[in-house]
Amino acid sequence: MPDKLIDEGRFVTGNASRYLQQLCKHFSHKVPVRFDARSGEAELPAGKATLAATETELTVVLSADSAEGLDRSRGVIDSHLERFAFREDFKTMNWLRRGP
Repeated sequence: MPDKLIDEGRFVTGNASRYLQQLCKHFSHKVPVRFDARSGEAELPAGKATLAATETELTVVLSADSAEGLDRSRGVIDSHLERFAFREDFKTMNWLRRGP
């Protein structure tokens, strides 16, 4: 089995916990999710999303078997945050490749 590809996105915001909870509640209508105010996991179709919130930042770590899967998952996260964080003029997380 090939190694999973991993991307990490960061969004500097004072509303990280709120956005984490909004994302997880929204995703829970379609995929398995577990979360609290500071951390969460969602089983997105392309792979797992692991979310963490601090007082100043939302971090999302995505894993997938393919670059296309990572692209889809990044798009899902970014498009939902664009709606949820519209007051902050959010467009996209700062994504970096962490895995192979």
